[in-house]
Amino acid sequence: MKGKKIVVVGGGKMGEVIAAGILTAGLAQPGSVTVTDIVPDRLAYLKGKYAVGTTDDNRKAVRDADIVVLAVKPQGMSDVLKELGPVVDRRKLVISIAAGIPIRFIAEHLKKGVPIVRVMPNTPALVGVGAAALAAGDTASGADLAAAREIFDALGLTVVVKEDLMDAVTGLSGSGPAYGFIMIDALSDGGVLMGLPRDVATKLAAQTLLGAAKLYLDSLKHPGELRDMVTSPGGTTIAGIHALEKYGLRSSLIHAVEAATLRSKELGKGK
Repeated sequence: MKGKKIVVVGGGKMGEVIAAGILTAGLAQPGSVTVTDIVPDRLAYLKGKYAVGTTDDNRKAVRDADIVVLAVKPQGMSDVLKELGPVVDRRKLVISIAAGIPIRFIAEHLKKGVPIVRVMPNTPALVGVGAAALAAGDTASGADLAAAREIFDALGLTVVVKEDLMDAVTGLSGSGPAYGFIMIDALSDGGVLMGLPRDVATKLAAQTLLGAAKLYLDSLKHPGELRDMVTSPGGTTIAGIHALEKYGLRSSLIHAVEAATLRSKELGKGK
């Protein structure tokens, strides 16, 4: 990765996080990273904070790049690809984080043989604990996939999946942070109902979910086994779990993932 010229097209929140992750992980020096955007104030901010190159000229920036990260919104992808098409060839690795945009659509706008890796990150990448799934196109090599994965490893956990599972990834981890925020808010409401101050209840709720997640990731024990560790016969926890099952928390979460996955498929039609 070192020595490669990396261009991040799109200097929004995720574009900034990706550039920052590359620098923090030591994958490239600031002089080898360029971020493009159409907002002058945004470019000035990025240059001042990270000392990276900045420009509003996508084609000029990408011409000499080794790795191009497309961090633009899905609705703007077509215009960006038309702009970049003449200067992106098979010597460059293209990484896209645009939700719902298939590799095939990107390839159709570029020269033949360009290696493409599609990535579905999520917003906790903003604090370095994201979850990203990667899918490699037919022309991407193992080295290309490894390079893309190295970038997103700097932002949290990564997994590799087949592209036809990307909608399911969107429904689970892409949309999942919102489900988590709802659970934190609901647990906080429960604490307030039982007399806890709001700030105390919310902090306890958030830290509890964070701790539960870390306990699983560190141990890799089945969630059911970890649940049983805190569930005594006739105790408080089983009473709470009984209420969750009675009112359908598990079923609601399963349906949420299903609904978000189906919606992702709908949005991707025609691309």
